[in-house]
Amino acid sequence: MDLRLKDKGAIVTGGSIGIGASIAVALAREGVNVAINYRQHDAEAKKVVKEIEEFGVKGLAVKADVSSTKDAQKMVDTVVQVFGRLDILVCNAGITWDGVIWKMTEEQWDKVINVNLKGYFNYNKAAAAHFKEQKGGKIVNISSINGLRGKFAQVNYSASKGGEIAMSKALAKELGKFNVNVNVVAPGMVMTDMAQKIPPEFVNKAIDETVLGRIAAPEDVADAVVFLCSDRARHITGEVIKVDGGQYI
Repeated sequence: MDLRLKDKGAIVTGGSIGIGASIAVALAREGVNVAINYRQHDAEAKKVVKEIEEFGVKGLAVKADVSSTKDAQKMVDTVVQVFGRLDILVCNAGITWDGVIWKMTEEQWDKVINVNLKGYFNYNKAAAAHFKEQKGGKIVNISSINGLRGKFAQVNYSASKGGEIAMSKALAKELGKFNVNVNVVAPGMVMTDMAQKIPPEFVNKAIDETVLGRIAAPEDVADAVVFLCSDRARHITGEVIKVDGGQYI
């Protein structure tokens, strides 16, 4: 299926590892010029850019703090200048800092909210202004099924992911008349490098929750994102697509 994405420009935050890296490479495979944002994985970011460029498109890595409004605007401006256009924003950068609420510190709360929710706001705002003017664009925000159902010892994370969903729905209403689609992909557990360090009993519990009996690979999430970034999904907006093997149900 031709997704009609060739020569478009994209930003993927948190694109140096895991789900973000898989999304960046999947978009490049469809002919998209892709810029990734990252915070600390220098070697991994260079590797992703190399993989992107192997598809004959432009790749760019920008080291920036997603919780900085200034950094977000600068990255959007840089991508428009380097690529000549920006059509797609995928917000994926996120962190966890778990703990039950009676033990959770203010720092734990603020750090997760600043990265996961404010970070999404910063990039959504910067991209929205650009998309509004060009009267077109795609925004996909990566949330989590834990933003829909909550998760023990993740009050901060669940709140941030639920906030991403609410923000996306509101933004879909604001930008619809400008031909901008805003959607959410909410994965369950995904077998990233981080997940491979989780104790086996927790991974097995997540597998037991699914109806397919397996954990998602990063590529499973990437495929859903790429579809939503394409004109094949032009009449889908304000939706939350769960990629969880039935873990939520």
